[in-house]
Parts: sequence; structure tokens; C-alpha cells
Amino acid sequence: MEYGNTDALLVVDVQNDFAHPEGSLYVAGGEITIPFINDQVAAAHDAGATIVYTQDWHPPSTPHFAKDGGIWPVHCVMETWGAELHQELTVYENAPRVTKGEGGEDGYSAFAMLDPATGERTSTGLAGLLQERGVDRVIIVGLATDYCVKSTALDAIELFPTTVLADGIAAVNLAAGDGARAVAAMITAGAELV
Repeated sequence: MEYGNTDALLVVDVQNDFAHPEGSLYVAGGEITIPFINDQVAAAHDAGATIVYTQDWHPPSTPHFAKDGGIWPVHCVMETWGAELHQELTVYENAPRVTKGEGGEDGYSAFAMLDPATGERTSTGLAGLLQERGVDRVIIVGLATDYCVKSTALDAIELFPTTVLADGIAAVNLAAGDGARAVAAMITAGAELV
């Protein structure tokens, strides 16, 4: 991928609970994407592009978790090992981080969170951050294809030309074929898959 200084690389949720085999919601093959993602991070950094890291950042109890009525095992609880970015991921400390779900919301998209009870949508501030930096194209890598990557891409498409890098994503596949369906949905909505 060739980057320019008006591009933004969104590195979605490459956190221990998703990308490490000991994580509580491990995405099979999640760690295999990291060398590719690191190459993209380096290329984006060298070109002066904006790099944004996103993180699920949940409280210990949230309607998002099965123990509290949701569908997911406890994962990415703020300030825990599971919520940290994977140790092998290249992280530029001056790059912005967007956290999602800290108020108990469903935080699938990097752009907005949804209240699980009311469905109310709350901005994460990412759209404004990208607009302030003059971004005119978004490139997406990260985890997981069928949830946070897909939701982030579908919101990004509303604002920017959007590219998803196939070698930098991996799916949960809660149901067989979820990842393939997510890719199809992103392409149908207007994302470019490279």
C-alpha cells in the first residue's frame, strides 16, 4: 500500500484478548496479521500519514458481556493485560488512540458506540480527529473482520474513500462464513478490498 500525508491508517483492536492465543476472545490467526500490520504502520509513518490505534476499553461489568446479559465473554477490561495492545504491534506513542465501550456501550465501530439498552449512538471523536488532520482516505487493518473491522469500515465509507487490507484482518467466525459475509458487506457498501 502506498501512503500519503492525507491518508489515515486505522489499526483496529490489535489487543491481547483478540490477538494473543491466551486472550479471552482470541481470534484464530489474529497474531499472524501483526507483521503485515507493522509493515503498514511503518509505511504510513514514513509517509506522514495519520495512524490511529483503536481499543475496546470495557468496564468490568457491561451489558456487552454474557455475564451481564450480552453475548461476549469478558474481554478488554480497561487497564488489564487483555485490553493492552499486543506487545509485537508497532505502536507510535504520539499516535492517537481511540477507546470504545468504556461507558458500557457496544463499541464495534471506531467512529461510534451504541447504548445496548436504548440504541443511542455516541461519537468516539474519531471523525472529527481525522477531519481536523485533513484526512481524505482511510485504510483499515485489525480485528476482527466480522465485527469491529466491518463496523468501522461501514462508518468510514460514509465519510471517506475506504480501503480494507485483506492481509491485515482476521475473523471471529462465530458462525461459519461470518468473515466472508463481512468482507462482502464492506465491498457492497463501497470499500475497496486490497
